[in-house]
Amino acid sequence: MIERARDLGATTLSADLCVIGSGAGGAMVACEAARTGLKVLVLEEGPNIPTAQMSQREDEMLPRLFFDGGGRTTSDGAVSVLHGRGIGGSTIHNTNLCKRAPDAVLDGWRIAGWSAKDLVPHYDAVEAMLSVSVIEESRINRNNALLRRGCEQLGWRGAVMQHNRKGCVGSGFCELGCAFDAKQNAAKVLIPDAIAHGARVISEARVDEILVEAGRVVGARAGAITVRAPVCLAGSAIGSALLARKSRLPDPSGKLGRTLHLHPGAAVAGVFDEPVEAWSGIPQSYECTEWLDPTGRAPERRAWIIPAFAHPVGLAAMLPGFGAAHMKMMRLYPRLAVFVAMLHDETEGEVSVDGERPKIRYALGDADARGLHLGMRATAELLFAAGAKRVIVPFSQPLELSDRSELDRITAHRYRPLDPLLAAVHPMGTLALGAVTDETGRYRGVDGLWVADGSLFPSSIGGPPQLTIYAAAHKVAGHLVGALGR
Repeated sequence: MIERARDLGATTLSADLCVIGSGAGGAMVACEAARTGLKVLVLEEGPNIPTAQMSQREDEMLPRLFFDGGGRTTSDGAVSVLHGRGIGGSTIHNTNLCKRAPDAVLDGWRIAGWSAKDLVPHYDAVEAMLSVSVIEESRINRNNALLRRGCEQLGWRGAVMQHNRKGCVGSGFCELGCAFDAKQNAAKVLIPDAIAHGARVISEARVDEILVEAGRVVGARAGAITVRAPVCLAGSAIGSALLARKSRLPDPSGKLGRTLHLHPGAAVAGVFDEPVEAWSGIPQSYECTEWLDPTGRAPERRAWIIPAFAHPVGLAAMLPGFGAAHMKMMRLYPRLAVFVAMLHDETEGEVSVDGERPKIRYALGDADARGLHLGMRATAELLFAAGAKRVIVPFSQPLELSDRSELDRITAHRYRPLDPLLAAVHPMGTLALGAVTDETGRYRGVDGLWVADGSLFPSSIGGPPQLTIYAAAHKVAGHLVGALGR
């Protein structure tokens, strides 16, 4: 059973381990630690949302699944940051893509024990636990098939992706939670396993402070609830940095919260003669990696290209224009294919404290801006190769292209905040391995504190991070359990 903080009142609880956050990282640590016999307590800021309550309505689910109702942005408003909350964290609303980080990225970290070879057994274990498999050919919807067609026409690298679904009916509502309980995620697989092994899970428990005494973490305070236990911080790259800074933890590295990567993306839409109906079926099943070079030897190739679509409200927010011009674009909805160029960014942002909220500073550097525009150009080229009659680029003054001869207009554009519109769903960094944390995931500066989420990553990984977060947490759990004497 998952308890609610409000039902417990003022109380002090004790445990062998307190896990803050119940997403991919926190749920994995809780599950692994509970299996060894440790007394585990999980605190989750968001609610527990049963499958039966997932209504598939944007107006109802966005406020429940995302911080700030899905309206969280960087401090200048230039990047929308979709940051999940609730039992299961962002695994509730993500599109279930499961991809290992490129070997070149992991090896490039140069962190002992974190090479691509070192992480293989952890990836293997996670993929078995979550029933990861290649998406079936029959499940590739029209939007994804058009990306594949574009890759084939241009001779570019592309591939069908893996996912962690069982019993999927193809409703297309993954980003609003799965009403059909097909996601093999933290909420469905790991949290119940942890509870079965004795873990206690409390929802709607926002942690206000990590408690430190004589240089050692001794617990956490969440409203009227005080927990006495060593702590594993797993509140995401944004949430973990925010809490660490609110708690005024020592920062010997000087880098706490200062190495944020957002992996921002810009969507480009193509208008086709025939219906696309991209809202139907599995949202993302095919990728283009032609413009992503994780080795860094081709620094201009920094874009991972993937289909991205939205339900009507989400799409309306993404499309440029106002009034009649915006309505005209919305009427194209059934015939739009949308691909997004997601930037494998080198820009480092910062998460700091603004009252009870995070302040997210992120100013795209010149090299990243160039890489983004090249990725958007490639995305537009893919749409034309797939048969698009027009391509719409979301600059502040929408750019409409009628054929490939106009593609250079994209790279000629000068980047400015809010021009183009950017969105981020993969925040990473902020408590990076080798700086804020050591190679075991232990926080440097105080004892009794570990980190197990995407904040550990020393760089962007250039793709969907959930599988690597699960794997990293699986690895950290082993170190943590050893340190706690089991």
